[in-house]
Amino acid sequence: MKKILIVSFLILSSFAVFASDLVIESKTQTFSDKEKKIKLDGGVTVKLDNLTVQSPRADVSIRRNNRLDTATFYDKPYAFEINANKKREVKANILQVSLINKIVRAEGDSQSIITEGSTPIVVINADEQEYDTKSSIMVATGAVSIKYKDIESFSDKAVIIADEKGGLRKIDLIGNARVKQENNNSEGHHFVYNPITEEMSVSGNTKTTAFTEDGKKLVIHSDYQQYNKKQNSYIGTGHVKIWFDEYFAQGPKVSVFPDKETGKPNEVYFVGRSKIIQTDKDIIADKIKMTMDPKDFVAEGNVRTIIHNIDTKEEDL
Repeated sequence: MKKILIVSFLILSSFAVFASDLVIESKTQTFSDKEKKIKLDGGVTVKLDNLTVQSPRADVSIRRNNRLDTATFYDKPYAFEINANKKREVKANILQVSLINKIVRAEGDSQSIITEGSTPIVVINADEQEYDTKSSIMVATGAVSIKYKDIESFSDKAVIIADEKGGLRKIDLIGNARVKQENNNSEGHHFVYNPITEEMSVSGNTKTTAFTEDGKKLVIHSDYQQYNKKQNSYIGTGHVKIWFDEYFAQGPKVSVFPDKETGKPNEVYFVGRSKIIQTDKDIIADKIKMTMDPKDFVAEGNVRTIIHNIDTKEEDL
């Protein structure tokens, strides 16, 4: 039978910290005044507010004022928190739970899953994850991968902000970040994704690869990009370069819009002094519109055309 630890002077001294009861259950429990630790072994379960942690063994450190401090769970523990119809689960080699500020830290092959009803909507894998149950902010570091609906991402670090009901409000990907969505891939240093508006911004040597209706590849390279999933549109600024079939184009700013029927990227608008290279000619203008199907373009404003009798090459604007 499991034992419930009753150490009156510890629990009473912690009431000023916790708004609700802390329940610790295990097969055996020992207290060392010298080590200032409670050691728990066999079927360990700790409950605090909506948070429940389970593991084969654990220990709880105690501060000098006899307040419970940090619970450390070993041997692949499991934690979960339930808010309304959403459930957050955390697995790792080791879990640390701060009983003072209610922060959960997962170390070693950590995985977090947010489930809505019976459907997993977010799966996060990383070397380490830290979740603040008060602010609903999670920070994941080290080989971070996130699966969210039809989006997969990879980065060195991620910051995930949830709302009070457990839904996602914002995802930040930092360092060597990559995002895959259907047949589109994006790369950059820093991604910011808003799950509510389904808008994503990317900064730092960004690159996006999209595919047209006939399977041809469109590559967009720029300093900054913004993507709107609902409209399937892109905006790129800063040293923009685009490759498509025999097209190459560059300029300070570009907007890419989908075909109304297929929904695939098709119309490209350059604003600012821009250039398009096609086979044996260069066209330079203040504005350029190009389409990929059919492969047409319109240049406006101080248009300059250069015809080459050799292979196409880039020319400084």
